[in-house]
Order: sequence, then C-alpha cells, then structure tokens
Amino acid sequence: MSLKAFAAQLFAKRIHTKTQKWASNPIETQQKVFQELIKEATQTQFGKDHDFGSIKSHSDFVQKVPVRDYEALKQYVDKVVKGEENVLWKGKPLYFAKTSGTTSGAKYIPLTKESMPFHIQAARNAILSYIHETGKADFVSGKMIFLQGSPILEEKNGIKLGRLSGIVAHFVPKYLQKNRMPSWETNCIEDWETKVNAIVDETFKENMTVISGIPSWVQMYFEKLKEKANKPVGEIFKNFNLFIYGGVNYEPYRAKFENLIGRKVDSIELFPASEGFFAYQDSQKEKGMLLLLNSGIFYEFIKADEFFTENPKRYTIGEVELGVNYVLIISTNAGLWAYNIGDTIQFTSLKPYRVIVSGRIKHYISAFGEHVIGKEVESALKEAMEGTDICVNEFTVAPQITPTEGLPYHEWFIEFENEPTNLEDFALKIDAAMRKQNVYYDDLIVGNVLRTLVITKVPKNGFQEYMKSIGKLGGQNKLPRLSNDRKIAQFFETKE
Repeated sequence: MSLKAFAAQLFAKRIHTKTQKWASNPIETQQKVFQELIKEATQTQFGKDHDFGSIKSHSDFVQKVPVRDYEALKQYVDKVVKGEENVLWKGKPLYFAKTSGTTSGAKYIPLTKESMPFHIQAARNAILSYIHETGKADFVSGKMIFLQGSPILEEKNGIKLGRLSGIVAHFVPKYLQKNRMPSWETNCIEDWETKVNAIVDETFKENMTVISGIPSWVQMYFEKLKEKANKPVGEIFKNFNLFIYGGVNYEPYRAKFENLIGRKVDSIELFPASEGFFAYQDSQKEKGMLLLLNSGIFYEFIKADEFFTENPKRYTIGEVELGVNYVLIISTNAGLWAYNIGDTIQFTSLKPYRVIVSGRIKHYISAFGEHVIGKEVESALKEAMEGTDICVNEFTVAPQITPTEGLPYHEWFIEFENEPTNLEDFALKIDAAMRKQNVYYDDLIVGNVLRTLVITKVPKNGFQEYMKSIGKLGGQNKLPRLSNDRKIAQFFETKE
C-alpha cells in the first residue's frame, strides 16, 4: 500500500467518526441547522419580509414562509443578480450556478461562502466512506476523471457564474490535482462531442482508477474508448474499479456498462444539485444514500400525492416514513427558503436516514390518473430484463391519448443495445411489472381504459440526437424518464 493510500484510510476513519456523530442525532442536528439559518438571515430582505425575528419553531416557519419554486423566488434572485446585498442571505454570493430553466430561461442559483464548502466536502466524504467500509484505497494513487461542464466562468455584476460542475473544478484539492483528468484545456472545450473525443485521446494510455459522471455521458465516453481500442474499457484501464455517478438512476445502465467495461466495478451514487449536495451512498451493503443533515440545509418533506392540494402538510426529518414518495423542500445557507427543487425521494432507512431519488414531481404520467413515477418505470424495465441478454441504452415513456385505433396506452421509446427476440412479449413483461407496482395503472388496464404498453424502437444514438436538437448534449443534462405530454415523442415521430 502506498503512503497516499495509507493516509487516505486514516483520514477516512476520522471523517467516518464525525459523520456517525451527527447521523446518530438527526433531529437535534436538523434543529440546530434550522436555528442557525434563521438567525443568520434575520436581517436580510427576505428575513425581514417574512418576520424571521419572530420565528421560534418549525410551525412558525410554515406559517410565515410558503413553499416556492424558482419562479416564485425569482423576484428576490433578480435583486441578487443585479448586485444588491443582503437579499436572500447576508452579503453577496460567491457564484451563481447557471442552470437551464423551463419557463424563465436561465436560472441563477446562488452559491455562498457558507454553502460552497459543503459541495466539495460531500463529494470527498462519499469517497472516504467507501474507503472506510471496504478498506480499498489504492485507487487514490491512480488517475481520476470527472466528466463535467466547462470551468470557464462568466461574470455578472461582479459575481462569477457558470455550471456547477465547472465551478467545482476550481476547488479541486491540491492532493488530487496531479491525479485529476482531463487537462484544464480539454475541460474547457464547449462542444460535447469534440470534448469527449479529446478526453479519449488524453486518457487512453493513462492508469485510470476512478471515473465519474452522469451515466448517459460516461457511456458515450466508454463507447468511444472501446471503438478506439477494439477491447473492453476494463482491459484498457486494468486498475479501473470505481465508478462515481449522480443525476440519474444507474440501474437502467448497469448491464450496458458491465458489457462495455467487461467486468463489474464498484459504484458510489451521489445526489448533488446546484441548490445543494443532499446525499451520498455511504455503504456498499445498504440501499440508499445518507441524507446530509449537517450541511447547512434544513429539509422539509411533502407527500407527493398531496403536493398539489391546498396547504399540504410539511414534515420534518423526525416525522417521515419508509417507502413514502416525498417532494424534497430545502432551506439553505445559500438563501433558498422552503424551496422546491423538483425532486421526489423515498426513505430506505430511518437509522440512519437514507434516501433514493424516486423521480421529479414534474416528470410523471397521470394522463388518466395513474400517477406513474420514474422509479416505477425504471424498476419495471429492470425486472423485465432480468435473466435475459437484453440490453437498453436509453429510454423514455409518454402517454398516447389519441391513438389512430384502439384504446390509449403508454408508449415506451427504447434504444436497445441487444433487443428482445419478441418485442411484444418483452412489452407484456414490463407491463406486468408496472401493474404490480402501481395499483392505479393496474385498475386502468383491468377496466379497459388503457391497453397494455407499446414499445417503439429508437435507432442507435437516437436519444443523443434528441438532446443535441434541444441544445442539451452532454454535461449535467439528463433525459426525462417520463413526460405527461408528447413533446419528446414528437421528435421521434418526425423521424419515421
């Protein structure tokens, strides 16, 4: 074992002890975070507008601060963007993480000197948790790649802005800088396809031990590596044994990845966003990711099936239940207050609190009242593929409300690597798995409101073409698993 690996194990043990301390006192930890957030923001414009000075409890907070999304908070964010101080948080933010909004164009998410360190620490601690549990640390001596956005930053009224992954690139610890790839110059390439080709050339002969990124775009990198070498990625990088990912569920990609790599590798799941780093996988043995209760974020949870009702109950960490689909609401030391990030989660453990991302509150299908969520379609596809050599590159699902004939149905657009010999049998397997998970969907099938789902094959690289057509190829962009309309479906219909 190298000196670097030995030092990493010692550091991992120290961080594990610290983590256990707050994780074993979740309610007290969250209460402390809540009180500190309110105290620090009392004299801000938002704090004065919402009478933070009189907030003593969560019930006070619920009465005074309504749940908002970006659109509802935009009047405050716009003031911050214009350069005003003490609006949502004390002073000015260090950065804006620029993300693509749906109705408001670009979104500017503030990152402050208080919030920024937690983005870095959480990613580091995820790796240290893995080292502590498994004892594996030799990978720290090899090369590591993080597929991310360009680190080139713009400036707006004296505040730098860019993609979160590009901002984070400026905070790589010194002890990782020699190991980190790709080079700064390659990382700055804006065009994703050009960038991936450059990364392939740059890393091809290196001792890559850790690879990180959103699975769909890492898959593109792996495919180009395999094409260049005419052998699996695991043979090109013999010491590659750890894949770190976030943004989407890995399960739909796992079979394809193992085929591209040529063997199984360990993986660590992260739950980062521009608004905060919420959770990471702290165990290879337990399901879910450890919810970070000590990271300057106060969490509230609203049951997803009550979210669109008037005044739904806002639960705190001590009130949540296993297996319930919750909309995640956050208040942060970057000045987001009772903020709906749009993600839904479910708890897999309450000691400690671990979660899985179940989908997006806006990404669902309920054209007929079926309330289908992302986790359900991913699980159904996985179940249908078990014990077969079927391999899926990518997929999305949309309702077909007005078919030319017969009953309406859910249409699954699937890009296969290895397709089933009988597409209709495969569709029936997915449908059966869906009906087991979702009683509303089952009722609609039984009641002859819907027919069983239909699979439409998408040609090779079809989803990459779609993402490119909307200007979202690569980086941190993700394909929605579900749509309650046919906007994505229409792209493929025009290709027929």
